[in-house]
Amino acid sequence: MYTFDDLLTLLQPKECYDQVRGKCRDLWNSFSPVQQQNIFCRIEEKKKRREFVDYNPLLAIRKNMEGPRPQVLTYYEYVGRFGTTEEKDGWRRVFQPEKQRTIYVKH
Repeated sequence: MYTFDDLLTLLQPKECYDQVRGKCRDLWNSFSPVQQQNIFCRIEEKKKRREFVDYNPLLAIRKNMEGPRPQVLTYYEYVGRFGTTEEKDGWRRVFQPEKQRTIYVKH
């Protein structure tokens, strides 16, 4: 399994992109381990073939995802829609420790 730090090591973003680091981490953590591995491997392969990978790490992740972007609901939006905190209909609960909050993600 690849961590967010592994991804940053691979991308080696310049300091000017430090302001998007939190958004990158949130997006990365919204993916399952399999999806994270797929994104990491896609970027790694492109770099090995000397193909362009966006300098902005947020765009690099987005451009190397499979399919559409994940849907995200806050805890309150999810409970309001489904009336429960249980995972259902393909929604997955994700705790974001750096923000001390729970979100729900559907890919």
